[in-house]
Amino acid sequence: MERRSVIGGLGLGLAGAATLLSSSRARAEGKAFTVALIPGLTTDAFYITMHRGAAAAAKALGVNLVFQGAPSFNAVEQVPVLDAVIARKPDALLIAPTDKVQLIQPLQAAVSAGIPVITVDTYIGGGVYQTGSGNADFPLSYIASNNTLGGQMAARALAKAIGGKGKVYVSNVQPGVSTTDERQDGFIDEMKKSFPGITVLNTQFNDDDANKAASQSQSVLARNSDLAGIFGANLFSAMGAANGLQQGGAGGKVKVVAFDAPQTIIGNIKTGLIDIAIAQHPAEIGWFGVAAAYAHLTGQSIPPAIATGFTVIDKSNVDDASIQKFIYAS
Repeated sequence: MERRSVIGGLGLGLAGAATLLSSSRARAEGKAFTVALIPGLTTDAFYITMHRGAAAAAKALGVNLVFQGAPSFNAVEQVPVLDAVIARKPDALLIAPTDKVQLIQPLQAAVSAGIPVITVDTYIGGGVYQTGSGNADFPLSYIASNNTLGGQMAARALAKAIGGKGKVYVSNVQPGVSTTDERQDGFIDEMKKSFPGITVLNTQFNDDDANKAASQSQSVLARNSDLAGIFGANLFSAMGAANGLQQGGAGGKVKVVAFDAPQTIIGNIKTGLIDIAIAQHPAEIGWFGVAAAYAHLTGQSIPPAIATGFTVIDKSNVDDASIQKFIYAS
């Protein structure tokens, strides 16, 4: 799925967005809106950083921001949180759905209660909204990284690191998570299209368990002594796979690309346990989430898709001052 960039989608840079939202604020005539943000989970540095970006926008716009979520990334825990937030009747809802299908009906309940919905980071259905078709097109917008592109970037970075040849595989969470599905698909498609010297082995699903990811990397290495690289589609996948390689005596030999850039990953790049991180910009996602909700609440139209960017971090630039702003808060 192709999404417009933040600048292309809104037709604005951050400065232009600030001007537009100042106009929106004037139209609000002093009304203090409440926007709720439900993350995929509350303890992950990615969502902590997203919350900080959302809080910055809320402060600038005079919005009351509610941040409430579950400690684990799964629908069973997220739905009761969503129900509790709906009961509080916020003016708008930002949410990172933990399942593409299971969150459709609970989010439809929010819309039925008169609460506009914007999804951030992850999506429901196919992630294509406001089309007038299907049962999951009702959110106003999807604000996130273009995860397919992120997977493609990971493929190109890993291919370069291993010299364009060898065996690689994806360490992933579980099927059905919109973001990691797209990262995996983007990675595999780019490898097959652009790097004929690289063989992509079967994806290993670890249920977001770093210990399981470690065991899997050791098993894959045992079956493939010529394993050249691993793409970890999220934090625990990358860290677990890298730790497994180290325990198996292949640390530093088999290259590992991680998706996301919390402090832990940055430290592992410096020690050589992980080679490359594809950093999303979660603070931008949070900022634009609140900004888009506010724009809608003050009578302005917003695009159905807003994509934020990526930064590739490796040992050559990890200490650069310009890179520090892309390292996630903790």
